[in-house]
Order: sequence, then structure tokens, then C-alpha cells
Amino acid sequence: MTQKNETPQRLLVKVTRETLPQIKDKYPFVYLERGRLEIDDSSIKWIDADGQVIPLPVATLNCLLLGPGTTITHEAVKIAASANCSICWVGEDSLLFYAAGFVPTSDTRNLRRQIELAADLEQSIVVARRFFAKRFPEAELEGKTLQQMMGMEGHRVRSLYQTKAEQYQVGWKGRQFVPNKFELSDTTNQILTASNAALYGILCSAVHSLGYSPHIGFIHSGSPLPFIYDLADLYKEHLCIDLAFSLTRDMAGRYNKHKVSAAFRKRVLEMDLLGQIAPDISELFGEKNARRSRK
Repeated sequence: MTQKNETPQRLLVKVTRETLPQIKDKYPFVYLERGRLEIDDSSIKWIDADGQVIPLPVATLNCLLLGPGTTITHEAVKIAASANCSICWVGEDSLLFYAAGFVPTSDTRNLRRQIELAADLEQSIVVARRFFAKRFPEAELEGKTLQQMMGMEGHRVRSLYQTKAEQYQVGWKGRQFVPNKFELSDTTNQILTASNAALYGILCSAVHSLGYSPHIGFIHSGSPLPFIYDLADLYKEHLCIDLAFSLTRDMAGRYNKHKVSAAFRKRVLEMDLLGQIAPDISELFGEKNARRSRK
């Protein structure tokens, strides 16, 4: 539990005059919460809960992430759109993703690249193979079909669950998830479900901010967010699976959402997830000298 005199860790930095990024090129996103977005002389200003007024350089931003307690005027939306800046509505620290607004004049370079790779059967398999190789670098994947690689992955993930259960001495009867019946799962499965949802929220925000689509995947299919699930598998072992088993014993059978949230945020910060996503996507798409993508 956080002590009263401690500042709780935040996944995303609250925007102030000091923390507003100074950038020359497009910056992926800025997160805002508990305040109001208005216009001032044809530019957007942010008025936070303390009355602090901060001009936002939307022309240099890919996306505004609007968190809890945020309101925005119609004119501010128009200015953001004219500056080619998208808007997403998210939960606190972007741990939940609700909706996104897109501008009709957006540069779709990243989206076009994603579609080109997904639409070409041979290139799509190559990208899928890179996903698996990134997680299981010792695996022999050359010449394997997608179905074969998914079968190999399933075996490895089941083994990983069992290994973690033994490592942390936690009873494990398998992954169980019943939609809308969260309380029916055991503690480990509850932590897995909660941390997975938080990871999906972060990835949805980042993918939209970078100009990709969460709906065009390379491994998963038949779901609303296949690309998000593809990416999530890269980070789940540390952020979700190891976290779930390591916390289960501490909770002594009683799920504590505050402890889960704090531990999840800490791990996201330690591994610099937000700094990894863009270079990881570039690497998976076969781009040389992978760097942070720009919209």
C-alpha cells in the first residue's frame, strides 16, 4: 500500500510546462487527465484541475490521449484535426482503451505498410515468424506454417505456466476465463485477466498513436483486435504471466486490484514498454535501423 507521503507511480507523466516534450519532429502522444481542452487564438490550450494553463503544440503531436475527467470543446477537436493530430479516449494511464477519433488528412504510411505486409501471404508469414522468433529465439521456425508455429507456441506457453507455478510454488489448474464472471476464477487467473486487459489498453493507445491499425494482425484472427493480441504476446511473459504467479502467494487467495495495478505499472516503467513498442513494430516489419515510427 502506498504511504500517505509517497507519490504513487504513474505510467504516463502528467503534462505540465516542464514535462511537455520539446521536439522537432512528430511526437507519438501526450496523455491528459482531469482538465479541459479549449482553444486560444487558433491554438489548443490545456487547463488542468489546478487551473494551470498549458499551450499544446498539436502540430507536433501524433495523438492526444484523453484520460478520466477530461473535456474537450468542439473547436478544440477542429484545431486538432486541422493539425493532423488524432484523439483517443482512454482510462487512467491509458490502461483501458475506449475509442479513437481519426483525421481524414492523416498520413497513412504506417498503415499502408501494415496492410501491404498482411495482404501478401508470403510476407505475412515472414512477419509472423519474426513475432515467434522474438519470443522463442531458440526455436527452429524456418519452413513452418502459421498453424505449426501456433501449435509450437501453445506448447511453450503451457510449459511456461507450469514452470512459473513451480517457481513460485503456486497451484495451477490451467488458464480459465469466463467473460463477465471475473470472480469465478482463482487468484492467479484473475491477475492474468486484469494485467492482460491493462496491457491491451496501453497497446491500443500506442498503435493508434503511431498510425497503425489494431484490426490487421499476422497471427491472431477472428477477434476485434488481432494486431494488439499479436503484440501483447511479446510482453506477456514478464508483464502478465510472471507477475500473476509472483503475486498470487502474496495475496493469500484474496485478489487485491490495487496491488496488481501498482505491480503492473512498476514493471511497465522498468522495461520502458512505451519506448519499446515503436521500435519493436519496425523490427517486426523488417525495417532497417528500426527507430520510433512517425505518423
